[in-house]
Formats: sequence, C-alpha cells, structure tokens
Amino acid sequence: MFDIKWIRENADAFDRALAKRGYEASAAKLIALDDSRRSHITKLQEAQERRNSASKEIGKAKGSGDEARAQELINEVAQIKTFIQSGEEEERRLNSNLEAAMAVIPNLPHEDVPEGADEGDNVLLRSHGEKPVFTFNEMPKEHFELGEALGDMDFSTAAKLSGSRFVVLKGQIARLERALGQFMIDLHTQQNGYTEVSPPLLVNDTSLYGTGQLPKFEEDLFKTTTDQFLIPTAEVPLTNLVAGEIVSEEALPLRVTALTYCFRSEAGSAGRDTRGMLRQHQFQKCELVSVTKPEDSLDELERMLGCAEMVLQLLGLHYRVMTLCTGDMGFGARKTYDIEVWLPGQDTYREISSCSVCGDFQARRMNARYRPSDSKQPVHVHTLNGSGIAVGRALIAVLENYQNGDGTVTVPEALRPYMGGLEKIGA
Repeated sequence: MFDIKWIRENADAFDRALAKRGYEASAAKLIALDDSRRSHITKLQEAQERRNSASKEIGKAKGSGDEARAQELINEVAQIKTFIQSGEEEERRLNSNLEAAMAVIPNLPHEDVPEGADEGDNVLLRSHGEKPVFTFNEMPKEHFELGEALGDMDFSTAAKLSGSRFVVLKGQIARLERALGQFMIDLHTQQNGYTEVSPPLLVNDTSLYGTGQLPKFEEDLFKTTTDQFLIPTAEVPLTNLVAGEIVSEEALPLRVTALTYCFRSEAGSAGRDTRGMLRQHQFQKCELVSVTKPEDSLDELERMLGCAEMVLQLLGLHYRVMTLCTGDMGFGARKTYDIEVWLPGQDTYREISSCSVCGDFQARRMNARYRPSDSKQPVHVHTLNGSGIAVGRALIAVLENYQNGDGTVTVPEALRPYMGGLEKIGA
C-alpha cells in the first residue's frame, strides 16, 4: 500500500518504478481518484459548516419573531442533513475505490535491484560449496525414485486420501523430515536470535490483506466455509503480530520464527513439477520474520539471508544466492534474494528459500508503527520475511545429495542427533 500524498509529489518516479516491474503507469489514475475523493470531502465539509451556521440562524430568526425565515432555515437544514447522510456513504465509496486501486499495485523495487523481465534476468550474488561427486556409475536418482524405492514415500495413497500434489511419508523419511524442521527451528532460536512462535494456521481476510496476499492472490489460497483461510506461509500470522500496534522503539528489531504447515492451491502451476514433492498443496516451512526501523531494514535483509544460508551450510549442501530482478520479485517485496540448492537428480538448481525486505509496504496495509524516541509522531515500521528454510525442499535436497549407489541415503551429521544417531537410511 502506498501514501497517496507521496504519489502526488513523486508521480513520475512512481510510474518509472512500476515500469521496471512491467506495470503500466498508474499515478494519474490514482491521483484522479483522489481528486474526486477530495472534492467530495470539501463539499461535505462546506455542507456541515452551512448546517451549523443555519442552525444558529434559526434561533436568531425565532428570537426576532421572523417565523417565516426560521421555517425557511429549518427546511434548508433538513435538506443539508439529507445531503450529508448520502454524502457520507459516497465518501466511503470513493475511499474504497482509491484503496482498491492501490491494493493491487505491487511494491516499488529498491534502486539497486537489477532490471529484468523474468527469472532469466536474475543476477548471481554468490555460491557456496561444490556439487557432490558420486562414486557410482548410474545417474543420480530423483528424490521420489529414492523415496519410493525405500518404501517410505507414497504418492498413490496420498492421491487416494486427498488428491494430487500430496504425499504420505513414513518410517525413516518421515523422521528425517521431522528432524529437518526441528534442526532449523533450534538453529534460529538458539543461535540466530529469533523468538519461536506457534501461530494459528487459520487466519482472517484482514491478516491476508495486511501482508499482500489479498485481494490479488485469492485463487492461490484455501478458504474455509467459515470465511477463514489456511495460511499459505507463516509470514501472514507472524507479520500481523504487530498489525494495528505502535511498537516501542526498544522492542526493535523484532525477530520471530515459526515451524508450520503451509497450504497453497498452486492455481497457476498446472502441469509444472507434477512428479514428487517439489510443489505440494501442503508442506512444512520454517519462516523468519523481522520488524525493524526503516534505516535498519536493508542490513536486516543481509542478516536474514545469512541465517537461511547457515541451514544449508550446516547440512553440507551446495547452493547459490540470486538477486531477483524487478520482473521476478514477489508482490510485496522491494528487494529479494533467492537461495537455490543444487539437486543432482534433476541436474539443476531449485529455489529453497526466498528472503525479502518489504519496506513499509505491508506496515501501511496493516497500520503497524513505532514511536521514535526523538519524535512525537509514530512512524511505519519496515517488515521482512524469509524461508529459513522450506522443509520439504530441504528433504529433497538431502535425499538427492546424500544418496548412495545401493539406494541408501547417508544422514548429514547435523541431523544425526535428531535421528537418534542414525547414520544411514536404508530399505
């Protein structure tokens, strides 16, 4: 969400920034909507002022015995009252029109974000580690081939229970998934300074509006018959912890994390990644959210990225970090880093974490502020979110990178304490 006053004062810059994201110029349209709103509000204010002055004149007219003039003023006040009542409804409609128009416009990219149309224009920031070298002669298997051969990854039963894009994990692979999640949440709370939160998995539309999933992306959500939604990411409840609040300056930066299930309809992914666990309707993710002062948010983005990278480094996985271009960033992001892990079964990199700074974009939508010590006026906070990391994709990466020629999978050392000391998963 944007400040219409800022758009008025920076119309050209606003449109140039939108153009970088592939969006049409919108400043003139928004200003026109605001002009209509302002003009109507002025008429309402004038009417209210006239009503007040006419009401006083009624008393004077009656006091002087001019009943005809008093009645004339009474009729005028009644007409003004009717206009104000209908005018207030019109004001709400005009406010709603302006808000709806701004609600579907994405955040403006930071000036150092590379320009581009899609993921092909993303820029490599750095890479870590080396691709694994396997001693067996066969091509590395994909995760679903390994999981099904081990007997602990069952897609057909999941389809019978729930439909496509679900999986039933059993035995050692189910334990490995649990180990990954516990390892991540322990790392972020014990070493990286995040406070663990166990949030609701059902949220209302106000919360989803605050973080930018609504109204634009409703088709990607699962909605209940009670008009609540299953969370697509724990970013939604975690960021909304400060919705409508004025946070004390001393409480910032606020860093919270949650290990939750997430639910996505994958409405726009028909035909993509239909095999295996890469794109599921239900998956686990360890989410990181930070709330900061405006001047600290870019540094916090680098810190958050480092926390997410630490997970992969401790797991011994090769990955690269990409700076997303303007055409590939998410709706609410000003700047985003994607971490892409190497998957030898697919012979390619796949996104496993995305860390974004949103500036005050979400804070304005949810009215989240803090009061600086040197100011009487509260200021909107900045918000950040990132995966620390996606558990299902981490499971895929571990299975593919630690596979052995005999079909077993070596357990990374960092996970062995969570696996009861188990060093290898076998049939």
